Amino acid sequence: MSEKTTTIDLLSVDEASGGEEGAKKTEEVEKEEKRELGRESQVPVKVLEGHSNAVTAAQLCFNDSCVLSCSSDRSAILWNVESCKPLRVFDGLHSKTITQCALIPNSNRMVTVSWDKKLVVTDLETGQTLWKCRPAGLLTSCSSSVDGRLLVCASDPQNSIHIMDAAGGETLHQVSDHHRSTITRCRFDPLSQRVATVSADRGIKLFDLKTRKTTVSIDSSHNNVVSDCCFTNNGHFLCTASWDKSLKLWDLQAGGFRSHGGTSLQRGHEGSVSSCSFSADANLLVSGSYDRSVALWDTSTLCQTLALKGHNDWVTDVSISKDKKLVASASKDSTIRLWDIQNMEELPEVLEKLAAEGAGIHIHKCEECGKPFPVSRLQTSDLLTQCVVCRLKSPSRYRPQPPPVM
Repeated sequence: MSEKTTTIDLLSVDEASGGEEGAKKTEEVEKEEKRELGRESQVPVKVLEGHSNAVTAAQLCFNDSCVLSCSSDRSAILWNVESCKPLRVFDGLHSKTITQCALIPNSNRMVTVSWDKKLVVTDLETGQTLWKCRPAGLLTSCSSSVDGRLLVCASDPQNSIHIMDAAGGETLHQVSDHHRSTITRCRFDPLSQRVATVSADRGIKLFDLKTRKTTVSIDSSHNNVVSDCCFTNNGHFLCTASWDKSLKLWDLQAGGFRSHGGTSLQRGHEGSVSSCSFSADANLLVSGSYDRSVALWDTSTLCQTLALKGHNDWVTDVSISKDKKLVASASKDSTIRLWDIQNMEELPEVLEKLAAEGAGIHIHKCEECGKPFPVSRLQTSDLLTQCVVCRLKSPSRYRPQPPPVM
């Protein structure tokens, strides 16, 4: 692990020209640099270096004591969070880019998939390959069920999902042509009953494992590739990230999205959104973007509260610890960053955004627990009478409203 000098994101700054105008732009850039340096200095960050190419995925695991990552350098690494050093490097598992890695719960095993068309299950302690298989096509994503019994992977160009037994690799079900284009992400829901998939065809689907049928098919209203999705811990809400620079929230239990679509999170990224992840209590959402930033969102207000900048290239994946004190981000710049956000709510930028008059945020009293909670002007206040924690306990009362007409 090594500490790096803060890198300023100049994607939104025009190249300075000569003369007086150029000098003025240079001065503006310097002011922007100082402002960004000031913000980042308030969020402690550690940089994990060990991969030699783009890091394609990084997830906190083992009660947030470790980070599991994989890369285009064809390796996977298990990192110790405290020391920021590799506990074990897994080389030779694949011959091409590893597109996704995932811990198999209730075991010391991981699953990796690759463009070499192989899915490999590895023992994290010994480094031994336990079993592997070759579903047809390039493998773009994988996930393990919460109970650790099932695995799912997506293949391209077949646009298929393959559901298999995690213990020995037996294929239990295969769905060919599940989408019209590349499946970018597949995930089990928290109850291990459904598999969510998102795709370059801009669609979202939920496949029921019991009936072996697609029970939900959503034309997402995203204007570009849907790149990632994540569930809240009770499975009632799904968030989707897209190359159209937006994130959308879907209330799967209420089903209102069928008539008006998902609820858009406001004031988002300046570039394509690559990844998203909910905190355990669903109060916080983390997203990563090709604008090189990591964003933190308050799910009560649906607004961004803080942007973390420092990566030198695209952010490809994000993860948040169970106690909401640590965010891990993977990047095309070959590094993983660990952001210490436990004092985030004390930062001036966060306080300003939450209290900004322009955001139109009002404070309501939760009718269930009695605690105050913020409500955005974009939400319908007479329907939103509970804080997010109580809504998740009884989500049927919450009806997300369609985004405002532009």
